[in-house]
Amino acid sequence: MVVPHAAILAVAAQTWSTAGDQAPSGWMAVAGLVGAAAMALVFLLAVVRAVARQARYRAVRSFGEADAEAVRQAVVEAERRTVGEILPVVVERSDPHPGAPWIAALFTLSTGSVLLAAYLPWDLPGLFLACQLGLGALGWIAARLLPDFLRWFVSEDRATRVAAEQAFQEFYANGLHRTDAATGVLLFVSLLERRAIVLGDTGIDAVLEPEDWERTTRAVLDGLRAGSLRDGLVRGVETAGELLATHFPWTEGDRDELPNRLLVRRE
Repeated sequence: MVVPHAAILAVAAQTWSTAGDQAPSGWMAVAGLVGAAAMALVFLLAVVRAVARQARYRAVRSFGEADAEAVRQAVVEAERRTVGEILPVVVERSDPHPGAPWIAALFTLSTGSVLLAAYLPWDLPGLFLACQLGLGALGWIAARLLPDFLRWFVSEDRATRVAAEQAFQEFYANGLHRTDAATGVLLFVSLLERRAIVLGDTGIDAVLEPEDWERTTRAVLDGLRAGSLRDGLVRGVETAGELLATHFPWTEGDRDELPNRLLVRRE
């Protein structure tokens, strides 16, 4: 028996159409629903946490005059016992990390697409594209508006590198390399990168080892973890002052070569 060619095409078309229109099985639908709910919950918790921690990244607005004065007084007290010059500098971020929001967008888009695969309108390209853009926009907007959320998409290596580069620039931009005895010390804090860095001039580096500054950085970071930038900076300045007083004590005729101040900037 010869089957007409048109009949074969009709059967094939019907077969493909039927296979493509099948609804997801029960377990797939349940798994997709559970996964989507879990993603929504995790995303919501991350956003709520980021909103609650906003102040940790907003030194310019949240660090008041009383806080700045407390740090400045700590610098004054520390320099009374040493010929060293201490300058605390705080930046809200060392780099804008322009790629991080796009990484966040890609993460929410890909994760959402996998978890919502059973419910996405695959057969409607326009609507499917709108869903994809919406999923990506969730991550991009959250990362742009919430530093704590953005930080998830900044690698630790990059955070260390950009903070170190910014600290180096601050050291020279603020004249810490121009003291008579080369005893300038920078206490640098970068909030978004969660880095505290101490840089000493050549006169200090000739005596102190990098390990000697670990106590200083730990003091600052402990205050930041506790949610108090002010306490962290005060303790950091006090610890740096103790080290300097031991190795570079104050001598008669010493003068302030740099203003006793605290610098706080967005970046």
